[in-house]
Amino acid sequence: MAPASLGAVLLTMLAMLSPVQARPVSQQLAIIVNEADPSSQRIADYYQLKRGIPDAHVIKVNLPVGKKSIGRNKFDQVYQQVKQKTPHHIQYYALAWSQPYKVGCMSITSAFAFGFDEAYCAKGCNRTRQSAYFNSETRRPFQDLGIRPTMLLAGRSLDQVRDMIDRGVDSDASRPKGTAYLVSTSNKARNVRAQFYPQTADKLGKRIDIRIVQTDALTGRNDVLFYFTGLKQVNAIESNRFVDGAIADHLTSTGGVLFGVKQMSLLRWLEAGATASYGAVVEPCAFVQKFPHPAIVIDRYTRGETLIEAYWKSVAWPGQGLFVGEPLAAPYAGII
Repeated sequence: MAPASLGAVLLTMLAMLSPVQARPVSQQLAIIVNEADPSSQRIADYYQLKRGIPDAHVIKVNLPVGKKSIGRNKFDQVYQQVKQKTPHHIQYYALAWSQPYKVGCMSITSAFAFGFDEAYCAKGCNRTRQSAYFNSETRRPFQDLGIRPTMLLAGRSLDQVRDMIDRGVDSDASRPKGTAYLVSTSNKARNVRAQFYPQTADKLGKRIDIRIVQTDALTGRNDVLFYFTGLKQVNAIESNRFVDGAIADHLTSTGGVLFGVKQMSLLRWLEAGATASYGAVVEPCAFVQKFPHPAIVIDRYTRGETLIEAYWKSVAWPGQGLFVGEPLAAPYAGII
């Protein structure tokens, strides 16, 4: 990852005054399925069954199969079709495929959330447009902001995607006794989020066990609910046990390039048992704003927001970043 000036440090006021309202139900999420891809249809069918999503909320499109990226023109055609078919009350999308995961200079999850807009892109080490959804209090992002946060239901195999979905469903209202591991590594360029760790532990340590660990590889832990780190490759992931609903990611240049790169794909977290992860599909440089802010994710998730809400709200500049996971996982729903 190319070094970059961090500029002003992202100081976030945590919204900790009250518990959130009832979580979004499945009737507020639409599944988008690629009818040209049989595996996409199987993923969509399984997710629809597990989450009780109505048939009217399954939207079929036609995309190239096996391509990592699609161009803006093709995406715009598909996006307009999706918007026409989407009921107005839908607030979120789940994309039922692993490829494509990129649209020109944007991740496909951001492209579906905002529509394709080069203001959310950057050439080189530059800032991008900030998401209006960042750390917001809305539970109705489309109605209030014109944004439909989007997650990819992706994996290296159909079985892995199904397992990820099962973990999300099983996590609901489970109130896990998990730990948030804030890992500070030896890689200076990718360790930039470590500046937030002390404040995160100070503000949220009474609600959840938070451990700041100085290491390049966390090993042998049996209670991982959050794992935030910064490296090109993270070793020994499988030596840990991830709690159902766990979130894990590594700050690096191409974690969101799911297949065929030298840096570690975010799919490795999901293979190891996490329920969601995040990574860049285009070189982001070391801007903390382009990656999940640990305090915001932990705060909102443990106050009852769904995974898609808590994760999406934690990234200020998400245009180049890909969200993968089970959107409706809510381990703390209706409890705090």
